Amino acid sequence: MIQMKKLLTLIIALLPILACLAQVKKEFRAVWIATVDHIDWPTRGNYNSDSQIEEFIKILDMHQRNGINAIIMQIRPATDAFYPSPYEPWSQWLTGKQGKPPVPYYDPLQFMIEEAHKRGMEFHAWCNPYRAVFDLNKSSIADNHITKIHPEWFLNYGDKKYFDPGNKDAQEFVVKVIEDVVNRYDVDAIHFDDYFYPYRIAGKEFPDEKSFSQYGNGLSKDDWRRSNVDSIIVKLNTAIKKINKNVRFGISPFGVWRNKDKDPEGSATQAGQTNYDDLYADILLWLKKDWIDYVAPQLYWEFNHPRAAYEVLLDWWSKHSYGKHCYIGLAPYRANSNAAWKDKSMLPRQIQALRNTENIQGMIFFSSKSFDNNPNGWSDSLRLTYFAEPAVVPSMTWFDSNKPQKPLVKISTTSSYADVVVLSATSSQPVRKFVLYKIQQGEAGGTERATAVKIIPALNGEGKFSIPYFKQGAEKYRVTAIDQSNNESDPQEIQ
Repeated sequence: MIQMKKLLTLIIALLPILACLAQVKKEFRAVWIATVDHIDWPTRGNYNSDSQIEEFIKILDMHQRNGINAIIMQIRPATDAFYPSPYEPWSQWLTGKQGKPPVPYYDPLQFMIEEAHKRGMEFHAWCNPYRAVFDLNKSSIADNHITKIHPEWFLNYGDKKYFDPGNKDAQEFVVKVIEDVVNRYDVDAIHFDDYFYPYRIAGKEFPDEKSFSQYGNGLSKDDWRRSNVDSIIVKLNTAIKKINKNVRFGISPFGVWRNKDKDPEGSATQAGQTNYDDLYADILLWLKKDWIDYVAPQLYWEFNHPRAAYEVLLDWWSKHSYGKHCYIGLAPYRANSNAAWKDKSMLPRQIQALRNTENIQGMIFFSSKSFDNNPNGWSDSLRLTYFAEPAVVPSMTWFDSNKPQKPLVKISTTSSYADVVVLSATSSQPVRKFVLYKIQQGEAGGTERATAVKIIPALNGEGKFSIPYFKQGAEKYRVTAIDQSNNESDPQEIQ
């Protein structure tokens, strides 16, 4: 009897973990790839295009093995460009000198999008909204950089130069840059990070008094600053959707909106700086007003952190996403940085926690290079356990809830070991990928109990793959189509 009680206790304790390890068919699994100061790509000193291409392919292949289905790629780190821009110079972190084109010449953004889509991954174009010069003492600044053309739009703060968010012309310029990207490139989303008004420097006030006196219009300075950030978010959302209604707009804010001691709606935290009070980013307003499609709060703290506990903030954001997608920013970069992060179970437990929390649709890891050396075995954990089976990004029904049509299936037998299967999209809307499911015995016409075994990219509406061929039909498969909005078709049997 005692042994039975112990067994039941163990089973109950394992239920949350077992639930987490069950197949997750719809989940956003992304990684940030940072270019600023050579954080992730290209490595410092690698200014040869062919070497950059080779390096990037290795990065994507690693993440594909780990089960990642989206990349958040930084293409505009400091009012510069990782693509040929009519408005901003080539980035110094791409070529060694701002304004210098790549040699041999190529378009890194076009290349990166194609490589991501080839692997069935989404491409979210990550732009820094207001940082103009990364280091006033060291940065390379081209003659055609906007800070030299319109110096009146910019303010120095610490060792950096920023757009003045209160300057209306500066706002319009940023919108124009983003419009250009959405117009010319097949991005799945535009992604902004947490740097709106800069993080406070102790003893220094952000020097925007001149524009406040000109445009303040009777508001307090704090409310005026928030209204400046609100206005560019509205402008960006409107511009993006006007060009391509399928392109999403996401924000990755600092993990604390507001502390509870400042606002009853805030979280039970004691963060030294917050979005609302210090960065002037009212994320909750943007979610409520439908100005953004997803939020990715950076929850880089451990469980039971005394000032900003992971579990407290996870629960808080799950209750404040207002029907939009919420992807949790996780911090593999913190591996072994303190006693808590030497715990090999830290990241897996955080994944388990977010999967067991309502209104959370996935996660993003910061940053790519954190996985290079398999810290604490976490790359293995993703590849072998948590992301062992592929998942597609959940659909956003407020975009479009119409299913694409079933794919057309054509099979060519090439040997006694494998069939080549050709899938063709039959829908009028663009199809991004196909999903191959292995069917359990007795499964009806759907895929609810089926196992997803492969994501097949749809290149020009067509996908190809091989499956084992068994003459007696011991294995059965079905396939679905996924469109730009991540809507999934009804399954088509592979006979």
